[in-house]
Amino acid sequence: MDDQNKNLILATALSFIVILVWFVLFPPVEPDTALDVTPPPASSTQSGDAIVPAPASDGTTITAAPSDDATAETADAPRIDIDTDRISGSISLAGGRIDDLRLKDYRDTIEPGSDIVTMLAPVGSPDAYYALHGWAPGSGLGADAVPTPNTLWQLVEGETLSTNSPITLEWDNGAGQVFRRTIGVDDNYMFNITQSVTNTSDAPVRAAPYGMITRHGIPADTRNFFILHEGAVAMANGELAETDWDDIQDADFDAEWGRPAVVTNDVTQGWVGFTDHFWQAILIPTGVSSFEQALTYAPRADVFRAVTRLPTQDIAPGATVSVDTQLFAGAKEWEAIRAYQDEGAQNFIDSIDWGWFFFLTKPIFWLLHEMNKLIGNMGVSIIGLTLIIKAILLPLAYKSYVSMAKMKELQPQMEKLKENAGDDKQKLQKGMMELYKKEKVNPAAGCLPILLQIPIFFSLYKVIFVTIELRHAPFFGPFQDLSAPDPTSILNLFGLLPIDAPDPTSVMALIFIGVLPILLGISMFLQQKLNPAPTDPTQKMIFAWMPWVFMFMLGGFASGLVVYWIANNTITFTQQYLIMRSQGYKPDLMGNIKSTFKKKPAEDAANSTKAPKKKGGK
Repeated sequence: MDDQNKNLILATALSFIVILVWFVLFPPVEPDTALDVTPPPASSTQSGDAIVPAPASDGTTITAAPSDDATAETADAPRIDIDTDRISGSISLAGGRIDDLRLKDYRDTIEPGSDIVTMLAPVGSPDAYYALHGWAPGSGLGADAVPTPNTLWQLVEGETLSTNSPITLEWDNGAGQVFRRTIGVDDNYMFNITQSVTNTSDAPVRAAPYGMITRHGIPADTRNFFILHEGAVAMANGELAETDWDDIQDADFDAEWGRPAVVTNDVTQGWVGFTDHFWQAILIPTGVSSFEQALTYAPRADVFRAVTRLPTQDIAPGATVSVDTQLFAGAKEWEAIRAYQDEGAQNFIDSIDWGWFFFLTKPIFWLLHEMNKLIGNMGVSIIGLTLIIKAILLPLAYKSYVSMAKMKELQPQMEKLKENAGDDKQKLQKGMMELYKKEKVNPAAGCLPILLQIPIFFSLYKVIFVTIELRHAPFFGPFQDLSAPDPTSILNLFGLLPIDAPDPTSVMALIFIGVLPILLGISMFLQQKLNPAPTDPTQKMIFAWMPWVFMFMLGGFASGLVVYWIANNTITFTQQYLIMRSQGYKPDLMGNIKSTFKKKPAEDAANSTKAPKKKGGK
């Protein structure tokens, strides 16, 4: 391997190390979790509830009145239970809010007895988070003639909301309009909401239906990590938009909405909502020609909203108008989301954050998911995925290792060229190029597998970090969550003692690493020793330290990623050894390992020049 080839590999490796060191020494700033999520005073015009403008017949804008009290009626209002195989919770009859939802299949931690995950929470709770539907008044209707966020609805059909057992709520405004809302839920996480208005008066009226997801403050458990998007996510006519929390806060003031807002008009197909690490709440209008999406922020109340405003409806005397909206509120499970996409939610699979390398992350996850369905163990599936990736890259790897073997054979000729060229680098470069051409050797061939591994590594890291299928996925023994760092440590004798490993975010975790990072360092060390150490002292030192630097640096990464890297190193070692042997070059593995622990020639020379001690006297 010539100096250029070594420098390219060295630069790639050093760049990767610099990135890792940067994110360890300068992690992303954690958000201030002590946000003031207390609802504003009753007189505040920046209420935590909906203010949804709707066009009147004369072209002016009428605004739905804010709630007179954001908390009192909600706290004491009757509730309707939600109970399916996968979710539980309740709906408040104050506003008909879906504001209490828990996911039965998921727990906060892997500890026995851990609480199940809370998805939605009512006003007054920390991180209040709920869905609300309603009508904004148009001509012929005053603000008090439409249901407000705290209107007390009546249950007229059903008892408990469950799969195939919808409920119907009703409210009569006493002015000739009767509002009804039918809510159903499927066997996963999709709610179907049908809103209707019956006009029993003798005058036409207008109203604009809307759906809204409201969050009070930035969630306290926001990861704020560069590889993961958290905040708002929207699809509008085939275009995906991921908007961070601070981008909503910093949006331009919108006069129509009366606050900072990101507005998208004339959406014919799409959805909008909020996404967390593993959960999301998304509004999906159905059966309308077009609608408007808005992401708004009320600064005084510290409230975020994702809104879909449907076209204003003309409701003639004696007529009934109804509209449908879907609400997804649950875990970002690939199979469930893909099924909803097949049923009409445009590109709904993109609500999962696949990242810039989506063309790699999507097929990698699909393959990993399908293998796990067959094998039933995610750790073994990661090893199987590694084998498949290495098999796909084998033709390139074969060329690379054959080229490296040939480069070894050319080493004596290259040394002669260096002696003949002396300090004339141009002459040396020309001679080496002629030698490569004569022997049909491509010195850059050895870099291709390494360069291809970088995007694959980051794509797999993305898959392991982002997808819920890896959350709490067990491997064996102490490794019961492949999305978390290695739980073993030198302190607990690698899982033999009932002592917790240091917190992954602490400095101690960088020192007292687990068994997987140690195996990673050993596998990298052995892979290096298939080739003699570089002759350049600086390169030799860097290559010698690299396995152990990676061992400590990757100790805090997800266990599944470290398992992948160990498997990748092991397979690479085997491939390289066998291919080199097939080309007539026998790697001196033990000799290269022993040379690592031998004294340097400079040290030997220094020792030999030391004057022996004189015996007795001067």
